Amino acid sequence: MFGDLFEEDFSFISNNHCGKGKKPKPRDSEPPAPRDFTKLSGIKNQGGTCYLNSLLQTLLFTPEFREALFSLGPEELGSLDDGSKPDAKVRIIPLQLQRLFAQLLLLDQQAASTTDLTESFGWNSHEEMRQHDVQELNRILFSALETSLVGTSGHDLINRLYHGIVVNQIVCKECKNISERQEDFLDLTVAVKGVSGLEEALWNMYVEEEYFENENLYRCGACDKLVEASKSAKLRKLPPFLTISLLRFNFDFEKCERYKETSCYTFPIQINLRPFCEQTEMDDSEYMYELFSVIIHKGGCYGGHYHVYIRDVDELGNWQLQEEEVRLNEEKALRDTENAKEIENPLAVLKGILSEEESKQIPVDQLGQKLLEKKGVSWNKKYRKQYGALRKYLQNHPQTFQFSSDENKVGLKEKHKLQVKLDSQGQDLQSLPQKNDVQWNSEENPAGLRDGSGYHWFDLNDSKVQPIKEKDIEKQFQGKESAYMLFYRKSQLKRPPEARGNPRYQIPEHLLNEMNAANTELQKKRVECDSANSGIDLHLHLSSCYKFHNGALHPLLTWKESVIDLTIDRRKTLGDLRQSVFQMLESWEGDMVLSIAKPLPAGLHLYQILDGDELTLDGIGLADGADLFVWNGKEVGGTKVMTGPDHEPVVINVLRLAEYNEGGKGQHFMESQHVFSCSTKVGDVHRALAPSGGIILKNGSGLDKEAKNWEVFLEEDMKETVRSVGLMDGSSVLILDSHDQSFVNVASGNLTAFTYDISWLQVKNFCGTDDEEKHVKITATIETVMSDIKRKAIRELQLEEELASDSCLRPISGNGKLLSPVPEDYTVKEAELKMGSLLGLCHGKAPTSTQLFLYFIVGSDQNASPEMEIVVEETASVKECLNLMLEKSGLSGDNWHLRRMDWCYEAGEALSQENATLKELNVCRGDTLVITEGKLPPKGFLKIPIWWLKSWSHKKPGGNAQDQVNGMTRQMEALQVSPSGEYIPTDTDLCYAGTIEIAGEASLEDLKMQAMTLPCCPEQVVPLPLFLRAWTVDSKRPGKLLRNNKQQLDAYKLGAKVEICLEALQKEEHLGPHDLLLRVWMGIPGERDYYSSVDLVWDISKECTTWALRQRVASHFCLPVDKIEMAKYFPDRFEWLPVSSWTQQVSKRKRKKKQESLQSAPYHLKDGDIIGVKNLLLDDTKDFSTARDDIGKAKQRQLALGKKTSRQADRLQDRVFPEEKLNVKHRKPEVALSINVGVFR
Repeated sequence: MFGDLFEEDFSFISNNHCGKGKKPKPRDSEPPAPRDFTKLSGIKNQGGTCYLNSLLQTLLFTPEFREALFSLGPEELGSLDDGSKPDAKVRIIPLQLQRLFAQLLLLDQQAASTTDLTESFGWNSHEEMRQHDVQELNRILFSALETSLVGTSGHDLINRLYHGIVVNQIVCKECKNISERQEDFLDLTVAVKGVSGLEEALWNMYVEEEYFENENLYRCGACDKLVEASKSAKLRKLPPFLTISLLRFNFDFEKCERYKETSCYTFPIQINLRPFCEQTEMDDSEYMYELFSVIIHKGGCYGGHYHVYIRDVDELGNWQLQEEEVRLNEEKALRDTENAKEIENPLAVLKGILSEEESKQIPVDQLGQKLLEKKGVSWNKKYRKQYGALRKYLQNHPQTFQFSSDENKVGLKEKHKLQVKLDSQGQDLQSLPQKNDVQWNSEENPAGLRDGSGYHWFDLNDSKVQPIKEKDIEKQFQGKESAYMLFYRKSQLKRPPEARGNPRYQIPEHLLNEMNAANTELQKKRVECDSANSGIDLHLHLSSCYKFHNGALHPLLTWKESVIDLTIDRRKTLGDLRQSVFQMLESWEGDMVLSIAKPLPAGLHLYQILDGDELTLDGIGLADGADLFVWNGKEVGGTKVMTGPDHEPVVINVLRLAEYNEGGKGQHFMESQHVFSCSTKVGDVHRALAPSGGIILKNGSGLDKEAKNWEVFLEEDMKETVRSVGLMDGSSVLILDSHDQSFVNVASGNLTAFTYDISWLQVKNFCGTDDEEKHVKITATIETVMSDIKRKAIRELQLEEELASDSCLRPISGNGKLLSPVPEDYTVKEAELKMGSLLGLCHGKAPTSTQLFLYFIVGSDQNASPEMEIVVEETASVKECLNLMLEKSGLSGDNWHLRRMDWCYEAGEALSQENATLKELNVCRGDTLVITEGKLPPKGFLKIPIWWLKSWSHKKPGGNAQDQVNGMTRQMEALQVSPSGEYIPTDTDLCYAGTIEIAGEASLEDLKMQAMTLPCCPEQVVPLPLFLRAWTVDSKRPGKLLRNNKQQLDAYKLGAKVEICLEALQKEEHLGPHDLLLRVWMGIPGERDYYSSVDLVWDISKECTTWALRQRVASHFCLPVDKIEMAKYFPDRFEWLPVSSWTQQVSKRKRKKKQESLQSAPYHLKDGDIIGVKNLLLDDTKDFSTARDDIGKAKQRQLALGKKTSRQADRLQDRVFPEEKLNVKHRKPEVALSINVGVFR
């Protein structure tokens, strides 16, 4: 009924808190979470199955349904293990439902999965993502269960529990004759619109009578005449369980849209159905029903979500107050007793009484009496206001008190049976008072607190389960979130005492064993997962493997050989960690100090020392993947090591001007790296790096901006530290000698250096003969000249200097393609290169700035023709460029022209101006041109291929040897499939005549005259152009009919790639603008075949209706109008669509409405369409199809099956190689819900 009606699941979003090099554990490998305090299990939403989850929970909490299903054993249903055996008779749906119910009752997990159940329904992943109507599902699921249980003892399970009967009666007012009709029902559908509640709706349906009187009379079968009568309905048989579906969704005929009724609609917790029943003489208890489930829909008619309120009939869950209510109750109790001298603890009083009893347990009533004797006051008078009833208080402390099986006796648990001394106030001197009365996580399942009404209600919302109060149901009377289905049970249905609080009741032994094994496995996985999640990986760096050099620690060997990995539980103490390290390093002598370490660009640096052996690793903040340095706390290799953030080493890039400047443009730099402590003074850095009289500059733009401005360190900056002036890892400083300072300008007291970036380009060698292609990095700025970059790359690659005169640099695209060479006199900025780009050093001279580097291919097929390259002057003409390309590709002749390559990598716009220069036509460096065969027509001319079409009047539509679609005869063997999956003709009667060039200003008559001169001509003689009919060619079939011989070709807007077919006629034809040309096939009586096709011209200027067409066809064949049947043929689908009968009755409401035109849906009648005609005087069959249609449909089905198989293979591949796709939400089409069931009859 609905499209995307489910809540979005954002569970795929996670935060990765794993350490370095540690992959996060996939969620699927983690065991499911255990049940929460309610002790009830939810159901996972597969994407759109909240409607299914709500109904399944309702069936689970219908104990009689659940136990009836469990009573069917493997001897009747079979076994799921035999499901794959071909001859096995396995009733999969009830078996999967049994298994799911057992999981919901016994398996210790927060939510169960319905994947196995929905697979047994035959649903695919699309069905699981599509939401349906829960009322529809209720009927379909019951039908599927009935079918699955045929031949078993549970064949009547659904009827026994849910079947009822409604009787409809009509009473004649004259003879009192009663005419009645029975209707079976599994659920009652009641109105919501205009009704205040359920009782009023039932009253309108089963109490109110409808009267037949005045003009609206009833024909009585007994009186055999029209008489006054009354009509009514009554409930004849009531089922044990009454399901009521509320009609919340209606259709607004004025707005032509669906809407949801959100008005208030009340329903009672208990309802007496006596007024609505046929038989009312039984006791009231026979008619009393109690509400136990409410399925709720939240949202509108095109979107929403389902959840369910359920009454826990067997008290399987742990119904308790919410934490906030507990807190408020505690605060209220404290306020009520804050003026008392001391607060007595009833727990201690009751423990003292029970500990003095010789018997293990005493009746609860006797316990209250003994309390009265001991304290001189009853429980109700002293404690009830604060703690509630005595039995309720005992039930809320299951860790202390233990009930008998019938809950009439109570005693202390073994661990509480000790001697308790009571003072006069009843205070327990050996135990502290208990503050919290509600135990949220007890080891055993207590009876739980009861709502004020005495019933336990829960809200089951997919995976989430929470207790609610009975009064919360009233919130679902109205609004966008409101009740949608109601489930009542007979009040007479009583549950056995042994079922109360016992989820294992009536579950078969094999399912109990399966669930026990599953719980054991779950517990084992949780222990393993807890251990794995609590473990952290630490990287130990041993001081014996390191040396202190250049301000940081560096390994003597490789990093990998200097590190020892250790995995330890984060809950252990620092002392445990130290002991583990001692055990790993048996040869360690002296003190052992553990320090937090951090790899920096300069090397390993040490921070704080770990202290406090009694602290846990988690408590001291030791993270997963942390680095620890193991040393004596003083020195490493005889060198004192400074630790802490104040002594962090910083790597600084030091730039100096190069001694030479190649190319005359831009600047070159020499780069080196130096390490300083972040607390080093800038003056010390200046003395270490700059010579006497030199200056030092820093990048004034920051790391996040383009490095353009350089600012000098002034005298007052020399006392600052490296950190305080903003220098950090990767920062650059520029050192200028005294003679270099002339290159900079002084502005506003600052020295502003070069206004361009200092960066690098990559150059890859393609000139080498060896297989390995080397890379080098070349330092450059945006003003560096490309010739300088090439020379430096040749020098860095150690190539011959002579290569400089016969090589060029070509950018490399992301897919590895070499792009057009860059002119050598360009700068990096002029070449539009980004810093860090990859260039290829290739053989061949680079084009100058006035030359164009172009790609070209011969023909539009890139696979058949290799891509070639050419360099031409931008002032060359199109003709000169074409000649150069023809010469390079080895072609000759003048029957060629050039076209651009369009964005689809196909031949596009033609370069028709042969004398125009490439620059004038905006041909750019790197463009691809296509050499296409054939001369271009002059400007304003059209080049049109001409085909001849055999006349339709000479064709026989049917026949054994030949077959016809849309008027073109072809051999059946010639049916082939195009890449788009459509059948196209390969052996049609379209005969290629040749190509003509004709001016766009010429008329259609001129085109026909020129076509008549082509060598390939039709069989019959064509005396004049009026004896020719012209069609455009569409998918190798006649398409649009071109009429009016005097009209210019440009007016038809034919396009550049149009093709035209001409059909020879036996007489002149003058088609007007309102004439419709139809191909009419008259059926052969007694055969699935037709006579030869007849052309029928129909004037539709007045009307284009069914009646008008019927008159025109009947007139043509001289037949009565009511003795013909017509149908339009759709050759692409091999289907016939009957044209509606002219005698069809029109309702009064639509009588004045204009009749629909046949040119609109569903016929879309146009020129050339095929109309089949049946003569009812000779042939009364209304089947228009032929044997050829049967064959065509069979081929289409085979093609569709192949596509389906291909899609399934693609989906399987997607599962193996998943890819993230954009999830764009659209309203999904409405699809009928179905459940596939095997045959068990």
